Amino acid sequence: MTTPKTALIISAHAADFVWRCGGAIALHAELGYEVTVACLSFGERGESARLWKEGKSLQEVKDIRRAEAEAAADALGVHRLECFDLGDYPLHLEKEDKYKLVDLIRAVQPSFMMSHSKYDPYNTDHMYVTEVALEARMIAQAWGHNPGEKVLGAPQLYLFEPHQTEQMGWKPDVFLDITPVWDKKRAAMECMNGQVHLWDYYTRVAQQRANHFKRNSGGQSGGRDCKFAEGFQSIFPRTVDEL
Repeated sequence: MTTPKTALIISAHAADFVWRCGGAIALHAELGYEVTVACLSFGERGESARLWKEGKSLQEVKDIRRAEAEAAADALGVHRLECFDLGDYPLHLEKEDKYKLVDLIRAVQPSFMMSHSKYDPYNTDHMYVTEVALEARMIAQAWGHNPGEKVLGAPQLYLFEPHQTEQMGWKPDVFLDITPVWDKKRAAMECMNGQVHLWDYYTRVAQQRANHFKRNSGGQSGGRDCKFAEGFQSIFPRTVDEL
């Protein structure tokens, strides 16, 4: 039997993986990848305004957000959802929390990883998580960390699209056609009832990125048709044998 390919998504809050790379998750799940999602918090303080306005308690908000994330993960075909429950606004990891993430990275041995933009002045939890993801990736590659374990290779870290790209310095260099799995992404978005206002917003984002996909695949000279797409920025160089 062949070992399945794997991917790891590191999400600051419970809904981030849905809006920003839900299509990539669903598409790769259909391709046979085992996709693991690490939610470092439920986004209970900073991204659950509607629930607080309804008078929910902190634990109620966290329980609702967890249930929404689990339902969305099921809709996308996530292999494993790991909830760290570290709190948000601000999100902070102690050394042992980072080691737990390193353990997860080594266990998954991802073919690629995904996390947030490197800069986000509107939500510093996001850029903090990418800093942590890079640090954990580095530690997972170190032969001297827990010697005897299988060390990590060199998976690409893709940065998924932030909410206001112009303010984040995020520049996509990869566009992924998610048209075949769009219904799954939309269904996952509709699981996130605490942020209904984002359902149509991220539908429009996917349509706009589809336009960029078509343009960069050949445009009117014979480019591929695409109705929905996601954009990503890669961090590391790619090694190739031909262009």
